[in-house]
Amino acid sequence: MRDVAFTRWDPLRDLLALHEHLGRLVGADAPGWTPPVDLYETAADYVLAAELPGLTREQIEIHAEDSRIVIRGARTSVPGRDIPCEQFHRVERGHGHFSRAFALPEPIDVDAISADLKDGILTITMPKSAGRGTRKISVS
Repeated sequence: MRDVAFTRWDPLRDLLALHEHLGRLVGADAPGWTPPVDLYETAADYVLAAELPGLTREQIEIHAEDSRIVIRGARTSVPGRDIPCEQFHRVERGHGHFSRAFALPEPIDVDAISADLKDGILTITMPKSAGRGTRKISVS
């Protein structure tokens, strides 16, 4: 007969170990929040729409090259920090830095990309192209 050792399952310990492991994978500069994004394709363009309420054009960076687009930015104020209160019961709005990168199925025309921020929605229109290039896009 063989001796079998049992270990008591501790879900909190496992969750903390997973969190630590993910932290090592992502690195110290992990984003503070992740804005939701829709990315879709038309016959001529790829269109990315990101929810960025409360951000200004100056707080958003967009970089494009070949068949890749990256959006970065930061919401610098902690939601509700300027509100005098004893205790928060819930903080769900993201703050801090964010970074999202998307690989597109085919190259884009980086010279023809446009970006618009309206009502908290950043819309980036990326025309399809057979050429290559790199460009930093300004938000209008």
